[in-house]
Amino acid sequence: MTLPLFYVDDVIKTALQEDISYLDTTTDLMIPAETRAAARFLAKAEGTLCGMDIALRVFSLLDDSFQARVYAADGARVKPGDILAEVEGNTRCLLKGERTALNLLQHLSGVATAAARAVALVEGTGASIADTRKTLPGLRAMQKYAVVTGGGRNHRFNLSDGAMLKDNHIDAAGGIPQAVALIRQKLGHMIKLEVETRNLDEVRQALEAGVDVIMLDNMDCPAMAAAVRLCREARPDAGRPLLEASGGITADTLRAVAETGVDIISIGALTHSVTALDISLKIAK
Repeated sequence: MTLPLFYVDDVIKTALQEDISYLDTTTDLMIPAETRAAARFLAKAEGTLCGMDIALRVFSLLDDSFQARVYAADGARVKPGDILAEVEGNTRCLLKGERTALNLLQHLSGVATAAARAVALVEGTGASIADTRKTLPGLRAMQKYAVVTGGGRNHRFNLSDGAMLKDNHIDAAGGIPQAVALIRQKLGHMIKLEVETRNLDEVRQALEAGVDVIMLDNMDCPAMAAAVRLCREARPDAGRPLLEASGGITADTLRAVAETGVDIISIGALTHSVTALDISLKIAK
């Protein structure tokens, strides 16, 4: 997965404009304009690195003469004390871009680390880890890139990527059969249809309606296992719908959910409440 540079630059420029405005009162008044410095990105915690190129791009946009030597690429497992990159450039630009670069690098590495941990917890079960649309405004593509960097998979990027009948859609239409019938009339042949279900009766309805993916929303493990058996018995061939578990899944319950036999486990916490990975930038004295 590669992020387009125009998107990355737009995010960075927005962050820089928010932080620098017109003047860095401290740096511009203290540091001579022609001064140059060297600095190091250092890991201060163990995790999965993500966003190194994005962090370095911050300084490239501020300083045409900026140079970097990278020692750890995205996806690398890092530990406290690891030197991730050495950089050199205009001192003012290094100081002005430091917070923006670290904000992005720490957050994306936190997302990648969380995804990697989740993937490790379900290893051997056949279930895959996916993100959701519960992302920070403007950072969705970056956050989803970080999930993939950590070994996870992406759910929808936006509402046009697929049709998903959630509880409110279903209730508004009067039930799953009615909702599926209404959308099937206009749904393009390239678009998959997913239906959110809250109990086994709704799973049966979604199965009979012939949807592509059935979401098991906030179900306990016995109910999810029963849904898996129901789908396998109804369609023992390869044409059965994928089953996606979602809702309130934590590190403590993740393995048990995966062992029910579901195909996908989507976790909003990978992006909406992740802990940033501790990384610092230290200028050489």
